[in-house]
Amino acid sequence: MKSNPVWQTARVAAITDLTPTVREFLLQPEGGSAIAWPPGAHLQLRLRVAGREQTRSYSLVGLPAEAGGAYRIAVKRLDDGRGGSRAMWSLAVGDTLPVSAPQNHFALALDAPESLLLAGGIGITPLVGMARALRQQGRAVRLLYGARSQAELAYAEALRAELGEALVTAVAERGERLDLAGAIAALPMGAPCYVCGPAGLLDAARAAWAAQGRAAADLRFETFGSGGRLPTGSFVVQVPRHGCELTVPPGESLLDALEAAGVEVMSDCRRGECGLCAMDVLALEGEIDHRDVFLSAHERAANQRICACVSRVVGRITLDSAWRPDEPAAAGPASQTQARGLPQVS
Repeated sequence: MKSNPVWQTARVAAITDLTPTVREFLLQPEGGSAIAWPPGAHLQLRLRVAGREQTRSYSLVGLPAEAGGAYRIAVKRLDDGRGGSRAMWSLAVGDTLPVSAPQNHFALALDAPESLLLAGGIGITPLVGMARALRQQGRAVRLLYGARSQAELAYAEALRAELGEALVTAVAERGERLDLAGAIAALPMGAPCYVCGPAGLLDAARAAWAAQGRAAADLRFETFGSGGRLPTGSFVVQVPRHGCELTVPPGESLLDALEAAGVEVMSDCRRGECGLCAMDVLALEGEIDHRDVFLSAHERAANQRICACVSRVVGRITLDSAWRPDEPAAAGPASQTQARGLPQVS
C-alpha cells in the first residue's frame, strides 16, 4: 500500500559506464519530455526482480537542462544487494520500463550563503545537481567525496572542473579519510550540510555534527538503505494480526516480503527517509540493523519500531501492522467506532 505517484513509460535512450561498478542511464519518457526536477530529487522505477515487479528509487543526476528532456540516473551494481541494480544492469538501449514523476525528500536550500556537501560512493548522485545549482546561484559550496578506489570516483573529473579546490576527494585504498570535523568546523554556524552515502558516513557525520553543537535540523540526509552495521542475511518475521510467519531472504527487503505475503504496509520513499513504513515491534529475538535515517538515535536504541523498507534483523522479529479487522456487522455502528478506538459522536 503505497503513495500514488504519477507513472509513465520511459525508454532507455543511452547507457554509459562511468566506473567499473557504476552505470549511467538516460531515460526518455514516451510521448513527451521529462518533468523538470529540483536538486536532490529522485525517480521511482518498476523493475522485475526475483520474478516479481518491485519498486526501486534512484537519485536524479545533475540538472534538467543537461539531460535534454530525459531523466538521468546512475546505478551502482551490487551483486549481494536486493536485485534492483542487477535488473537495471540487464537493460539495453531501447528497453522500456515504468517510471514515476520526480519526488524529493532531500530538498536543497538555494538561499543559504554557504553549504557543505558530503558524499560516499554512489551517494555522489544527488549532490552533483546540488553543487551545480549552488554554483549557478553564486553560493559558496564545498564538496567532500570519498570512494574505495580512484576508479570509483564517478563524476569527479567534471566536478573538479566546476568546483576546483572546493572539491576534496579521499580514496580508501590509499589510506585517505575525509576530515569531517575540519570541514564542519569551517562551516558558518547555521549553514546546512547535506550527506548522502553508506551508513558509516552518515553515522560519522552525525557524530561530528553533534560534537560541535550544531542544530540537528541543519544536517540533512539521504541514504539508499543498501548497507548497515550487520551482515545481510535471512531472518524470520511473524505478524500475529495476519496469522503469518515468513522468512525474508538476503536479496529481498522486509517491506517487499510482507507485501508478497499479502500484508499491506503504508510506504512511500522506500529509501529509509520518510518513515511512512515504520512498524511497531512486538518482540525481538536478536538485533535490528536500523538502516534508515528517519528514526532518532533514541528510537533506534529502544527497538520499538522498524522501517520496513530498508532495515533488517539478525534473528527473529514479531511485528504489528496498521491493519485492523472490521467488526461484525451485527455489532452496529457504535461498537465499530469503539473497536477502532475512535471517539463516538452523539
